[in-house]
Amino acid sequence: MANPLFLSLSLCLLFLFNGCLAQTRQQGRQFGQCQLDRLDALEPTNRIDAEAGSIEAWDPNNQQFRCAGVAVVRSTIEPRGLLLPHYHNAPQLTYIVRGRGFQGTILPGCPETFQESMQQSQQQQQEGQSESFQQDRHQKIQHFREGDIIALPAGVAHWAYNDGDSPVVAVSLLDIGNSDNELDEQPRSFFLAGNPEDEFRQQGQPRRQQQRRPGQRGEEGQQQQGEGNNVFSGFDAEFLADAFNVDEDTARKLQGNNDNRRHIVRVEGDLQVLRPQRSREQWEREESQERESERERERQRQREGRGREINGFEETICSLRLRENIGSRSRADIYTEQVGRINTVNSNTLPVLRWLQLSAERGDLNRDALYVPHWNQNAHSVVYAIRGRARVQVVDDNGNTVFDDELRQGQVLTIPQNFVVAKRAESEGFEWVAFKTNDNAQINTLAGRTSALRALPDYVLANAFQISREEARKLKYNRQETTLGRSSRSSSERRTRSESEGRRGEA
Repeated sequence: MANPLFLSLSLCLLFLFNGCLAQTRQQGRQFGQCQLDRLDALEPTNRIDAEAGSIEAWDPNNQQFRCAGVAVVRSTIEPRGLLLPHYHNAPQLTYIVRGRGFQGTILPGCPETFQESMQQSQQQQQEGQSESFQQDRHQKIQHFREGDIIALPAGVAHWAYNDGDSPVVAVSLLDIGNSDNELDEQPRSFFLAGNPEDEFRQQGQPRRQQQRRPGQRGEEGQQQQGEGNNVFSGFDAEFLADAFNVDEDTARKLQGNNDNRRHIVRVEGDLQVLRPQRSREQWEREESQERESERERERQRQREGRGREINGFEETICSLRLRENIGSRSRADIYTEQVGRINTVNSNTLPVLRWLQLSAERGDLNRDALYVPHWNQNAHSVVYAIRGRARVQVVDDNGNTVFDDELRQGQVLTIPQNFVVAKRAESEGFEWVAFKTNDNAQINTLAGRTSALRALPDYVLANAFQISREEARKLKYNRQETTLGRSSRSSSERRTRSESEGRRGEA
């Protein structure tokens, strides 16, 4: 039986750890930067074209992103395109807007669980593809598809490959305000290969030049500045050759000098990597089994009164799922027939998000559908428009309208914590993904069956708004849906009314 003193001490340490984590994250946020009197639907401000795709970034110094402490980037990977291995200084959530492929994630301390057979190694040697019988070993590779959310801790390197026949489009949020980022308020990408440009460097900003150490010389013996921009570029080639026990020609290739392919390179033929060949149905079945196993482990920990192990890599990192699909209609958390749906992912459904302190919402509104006025109770929300258009209004704590405009495909809108927002889809409908800066983000609604007004007594409403009790009851009960509902006016009626008001104004 466990020692009561030891058990009490363990619980105290767990409580202190969780408290410190929350406090550290709160301190990591930069307060005083959310004094916003206007919000804007933002387009990317920087684009870098690579050999097999492109990277587009929003200006991280924009006030809206400063308020939320985040940065946003969109990647397009063409078929047979390989996004080179890299890592960031902040936790990252990526949503796959469209396409499919597979990704490798390099988790520190985890075993190489994918291993090539001896027969394959011998066959490759016979075909001249390998100089030895050394078997290829690497960490596991996971497939991704449209609708997936992929979570990546700060400093964890990853790469991605498009094995489909159409481009992969992925939008990512970097949580710069997270306590895991101890550098500065700028998003930083550290590439392990290639010669990438800084996707967050805006026009007119000077490029951060790489400085070689004093006395470092180039291939012709002349002192020169490095032309590569990956993490190996600043090292001396002789130093790298010694570190990897290879020749200096190979070491210089690591540095990416004069490599103009940028972030995303094209693979000749197909990317030959060791990975299980499964059908989509098999992948989905295995994903379901992984989710259930993870939930069972979490329930077991809760029954035993202990938190997630901190030093147990096999338990906390290596076996932890990093991906969850929120694009499927069949798994909607909120669904209103002929109106729309909302899918969410948080630390309850994807436990790694507890570590990252992030979550996400995927929404789909049909034509003229309405997401009732609500506020994000404990998180900032960064909304990316996937398809269609919506009329969006946002109101601050002073009752000022800080945004009243259309949000269109490809645009980003930041909604600060507790600001009230409402969305109404236009004629072609509206789809979005919202990244939220809390692992269990919650909303409160102002209209509908579970709203704040519905919870108030009739006479409180009547006196607060100087209305009759009958009018108060209409406020409470006329909207029966919880979150999503049908607009009382169609888009054509609103357009006619707007044109009529415009003519009256001209007269």
